[in-house]
Amino acid sequence: MSTLLEARGIGMTFRNGDELTEVLKGVDLTLEHGELAALLGASGSGKSTLLSIVGLLLKPTAGTLSIAGQRVEGLPDLERAQFRNRRLGFIFQFHHLLPDFTATENVAFPAAAPAGAISPAMRRRARDLLARVGLADRMDFPATRLSGGQKQRVAIARALMNKPELILADEPTGSLDRVAAGQVLDLMREVNREDKATFLICTHDEQVAARCTRRVTLKDGSVESA
Repeated sequence: MSTLLEARGIGMTFRNGDELTEVLKGVDLTLEHGELAALLGASGSGKSTLLSIVGLLLKPTAGTLSIAGQRVEGLPDLERAQFRNRRLGFIFQFHHLLPDFTATENVAFPAAAPAGAISPAMRRRARDLLARVGLADRMDFPATRLSGGQKQRVAIARALMNKPELILADEPTGSLDRVAAGQVLDLMREVNREDKATFLICTHDEQVAARCTRRVTLKDGSVESA
């Protein structure tokens, strides 16, 4: 396998007035193409902050970050947004679907938003992805008519829309019951295995971590084990 993600010396300090809070302290992390990695740590350990930095939602205050061979920590905002849209996929705990959009429209959104409209090709891909995640009979349902587990399946399909190199998941089963959580985990493992998609899954759930092929543990802002 080749290296997809390389983070070196990542630090993050937040300022609130005169008060400084150091959340990440020189984090080193490497992910290879095709890995399914769990990012673990207690509340306040810095795992959500690290995921946000890897996802180019936050700029670190120290260190370097390379994804697919490109240095990205210092990109201007527009280039960061373009890189994020083209090459990263996101799955959130609360799915963040657009409630007035259908499942198909939600899945197509990452491709349609920059273009200003959903093309026939985008619609076909979105519907193919929904069929793949078991929602062939829900493609034209608005998000408000979907169950929690179904919404998270739509979120997984949406994350795959632009064929990203890295998929970041933040507590993807945190709002689901155990049955739905198991189904979502099975689906992510299937995508990882069949598409060779790389996942970094932020979680505190041992059920999730046990289904991953690698564990990265943060403690007090530093990598304790990887």
